[in-house]
Amino acid sequence: MKTKVEERFFEFFEKWMCQLDEYLQHMRRASEDYRAKTGCESEQELQASVSKITQHYKDYYTIKWALAHEDVLAFFCPIWISPLENVYSWVTRWKPSAVFKLEEEKVEREMERQQVVVVDRKMAELVGLVVRVKNGEEVRQVERLVQVALKGVMAGLEKVMKAVDCVRLRTLKGVLDVLSPLQCVEFLAGIGILQILLRQWGKKKVCTIN
Repeated sequence: MKTKVEERFFEFFEKWMCQLDEYLQHMRRASEDYRAKTGCESEQELQASVSKITQHYKDYYTIKWALAHEDVLAFFCPIWISPLENVYSWVTRWKPSAVFKLEEEKVEREMERQQVVVVDRKMAELVGLVVRVKNGEEVRQVERLVQVALKGVMAGLEKVMKAVDCVRLRTLKGVLDVLSPLQCVEFLAGIGILQILLRQWGKKKVCTIN
């Protein structure tokens, strides 16, 4: 059964992908026009297309971060992507070094630290206490301690997710800043088309299995 966050993001993501496809089609036409008649107006059209798609990605992260604050675990086990898409993801989305090699080790070390927290000795002791304690009041007290500890874990995972997403956005901006308008279009088109194809292939695979 889907949680409210999963339902909301599932619906948003389906619409977001459809909109991405529309933007890519518009970008393709703008690119063809630019090649056919280079000039100020056609270059402005390219820049407008780039701005639309970059804003589209920013909108994605805005919604993602807002919903992750309610239920961050939904984004570490996403139901809105296929297993194939999940294979190519890195901490809830695309890997920045798919574009070019970056220092991603810092983020990965933080992720490892959060995983260690989950099996930390204190957490294990708290869980053990919940199992052993029989008195109702003591059980409630220990459960409150467990909830506090879990809240800290969720906050840590949210922090890692946002840090990774910021790396993605910085990567995207860094690449676009050094490319010409036409190169920006080709770069964004490549990323978008790959994302759409992976989704199409993933859905076909799921349908075949079912």
